[in-house]
Amino acid sequence: MRQFFRLLRVTRSVHVVKESWPAGGCGASSLLLSVVVLAFLASGLSMAQTADVVFWGGYVATMVEAQPSATAVAVRGDRILAVGSDEQVLRLAGPQTRRIALEGRFLMPGFIDAHGHLLSLGESRMRLELSQVRNWQELVQRVAEAARVADPGQWIVGRGWHQEKWDATPPDAVEGYPVHNALSAAVPDHPVLLIHATGHMLLVNACAMELAGITSQTPDPPGGRVLRTPDGKPTGVLRENAMQLAYRVYERQQRERPDAEKDRERLRALQLAQDECLRLGVTSFHDAGSSLDDVRFFRQAVDRGELRLRLYVMLNESNERLASRLAEVRMVDYGGGWLTVRAIKRFADGALGTHGAWMLAPYEDLPGETGNVVQPIEELRKTAELALRYDYQLCVHAIGDRANREVLDLFEQVMKQSGRGSELRWRIEHAQHLHPDDIPRFGRLGVIASMQAVHAVSDGPFVVERLGWRRAAEGAYAWASLLRSGAIIANGTDVPVEPVDPIANFLAAITRRMANGELFFPEQAMTRWQALRSYTRDAAYAAFEEDRKGIVRPGALADLVVISENLLTAPEENIRRARVDLTMVGGRIQYERR
Repeated sequence: MRQFFRLLRVTRSVHVVKESWPAGGCGASSLLLSVVVLAFLASGLSMAQTADVVFWGGYVATMVEAQPSATAVAVRGDRILAVGSDEQVLRLAGPQTRRIALEGRFLMPGFIDAHGHLLSLGESRMRLELSQVRNWQELVQRVAEAARVADPGQWIVGRGWHQEKWDATPPDAVEGYPVHNALSAAVPDHPVLLIHATGHMLLVNACAMELAGITSQTPDPPGGRVLRTPDGKPTGVLRENAMQLAYRVYERQQRERPDAEKDRERLRALQLAQDECLRLGVTSFHDAGSSLDDVRFFRQAVDRGELRLRLYVMLNESNERLASRLAEVRMVDYGGGWLTVRAIKRFADGALGTHGAWMLAPYEDLPGETGNVVQPIEELRKTAELALRYDYQLCVHAIGDRANREVLDLFEQVMKQSGRGSELRWRIEHAQHLHPDDIPRFGRLGVIASMQAVHAVSDGPFVVERLGWRRAAEGAYAWASLLRSGAIIANGTDVPVEPVDPIANFLAAITRRMANGELFFPEQAMTRWQALRSYTRDAAYAAFEEDRKGIVRPGALADLVVISENLLTAPEENIRRARVDLTMVGGRIQYERR
């Protein structure tokens, strides 16, 4: 009984239950006792439990308005036990409790990357990395070096090139993009497949085009384009749906490999991706476009204990394939909260960096071009019907202002017809370039803007060139305008398009400072609290998980990050130097910087 009343004293001062304590009288004392008991029973804790881990002596950003900050947190099992002052929380420590002195450091909910590609991140570490090449000549040299050590006839696959970030335009460029001739001469006997940094364009050499049957007579597929020289010859650049001409051949060869070999390679990619995410403080990840086979693999990874961060998966398969499998593969919190599959990913258009974003007016730097319709609206409508029927969230990639308007129109029509609205939490992935008339529609319809702050500072140097100053000022990465409209923004990185580093992404959100030091329409920046919330609580909301993720309060999942600098108060230059010191997922420390 003495131990119980000691725990009762702690409970009164620690933030375990939010209700205010009644005052005076035996009835009040009885009610007080009942509240304490019920609070502990509701959280699954016995009255005599102590913490497994206690963090103390820091600044805790809870992301809960009622108690936005504290200095200490207690963890028991995979849940947060208590939040409060050092004195209060340390009373829950026992002989076996690990006490972690924060020494003034910043503790917050684990970052939730609301849009990325997990296996692609791992695969990019196993392939030729081209994001740092400075020009066309350097790219050709890097690929030739890789070919010299490759097996005869082996595909050379790389990713990350972006012509807008080179120091010079390639010679004989078509619309600013390189022509394959120098690459084909340097690597004549290996098929080469180089993925653009955006993932929305390929560059292939003559050998790959021969295997794919790409010639001057090859027609442009719907929603795609084969770039050509003035005399009609293919340049080797394939945009949007035209990429499938080369992918089909490459993927056919990959399918011939034994399943065990492919799964070993996929597991290696998963391990590399998780290591990088956890090192940088990402504890949950929204995988924006997985196949049904990927879901099988993820589920097996959970069963084998190989998944170390939490996954929220968006399926990306044809409507025909999904129709027969959606009921079967839907799962929420599989394996104790590690894997959820309850969303569908679709594409309305392409990317701005490849002139593939679907625009209302032509590009300033490419008159007559308005981008690509990757999946027709009627096809998206069928997906929306499937999502409603099987209770899936619909997440549609839309970058250009025309694509965003068309998707908003579709969402509004379906919501009206179905009698359902914001509770669907349907999302537009990227929402990068909006017409001013469409910005208020996000808040009004309850459509989540799943955006990536780092895209603004990465794309900034060429956005005005693409759109013109007025269009860019009115609707490019319009975070502040969207938030004022009542919209919810879920932040992410679109890795491997951009690095998965949340601190760099947070800095982009609050400063909009580009690599050259200039600010990209800074009036659209987020406040620090807004930026942090977009990466935690609002990202959790975008996955129907705000009751247990993205917050530091009792009963929430113990997914926590310790950072060397206070992201809410530190000067910009200090945040630039900030490092993740510890990452905890489900009460287990998955990364600790030494």
